[in-house]
Amino acid sequence: MNWFLKIANGIYRLWFYILIGIATLVLFPFLFFFTIKETQYRTFYKVARVWGGIIVYGMGFYPRVKRLSKLQKDKSYILVANHTSMIDIMMMYCVIRQPFVFVGKKELTKLPVFGFFYKRSSIVVDRANLRSRNAVFGQAQRRINQGNSICLFPEGGVPKNHKLLLDKFKDGPFRMAIDHQIPVVPIVFYDNKQGFPYKFGKAHPGKLRVKIFPPISTKGLDSKNHKAELRAKTRALIYKELSNPTF
Repeated sequence: MNWFLKIANGIYRLWFYILIGIATLVLFPFLFFFTIKETQYRTFYKVARVWGGIIVYGMGFYPRVKRLSKLQKDKSYILVANHTSMIDIMMMYCVIRQPFVFVGKKELTKLPVFGFFYKRSSIVVDRANLRSRNAVFGQAQRRINQGNSICLFPEGGVPKNHKLLLDKFKDGPFRMAIDHQIPVVPIVFYDNKQGFPYKFGKAHPGKLRVKIFPPISTKGLDSKNHKAELRAKTRALIYKELSNPTF
């Protein structure tokens, strides 16, 4: 990358953070008011979708979504997607119409402005604290009872540039799906890594393809006997699609 491209890339990435700040400040009264009570979350989610859309389209991205089945409005799901970019969070808000609650790491709450609302609207987990990890399941059940889905990035991190996925998914999403007897919905982000790499690298506007797979039922499964199988099945599906895209 020559010096001109490096400068252009730096400006483009800087614009990402400026855009987050602008979108958050403009929507601040609504984001703040609708996170006062959990019972207002479904309204907050509508505002969050606007927030995500401002950032995605403001960066010059245009999502292209292939839905292999229609998610039911009155049903909760565990949404799992490959994690490759900082734009993943905004893209999830753009492409999923039904309200969902993120489960995410505590470190994100330290980010300026964004962290404030992330803490108020998401289920935050300290991965180094066993009590915090166990508490997630009770919080998820409460949010599910309110009619929401739950979204997690099961890799627990972002793979290096040469890897499509991390070698193993975390158990949490699949234990949660089985314990609450709700389906798992695999989601594939094809282009987020190329469009906006997580670490400083070449970023550019353009098309971001997303495929939402049919829900995988957990009816009749139990964590002891089926959690590993469900985890492996979901990872294999996402890995196969990333290896040989059929979009």
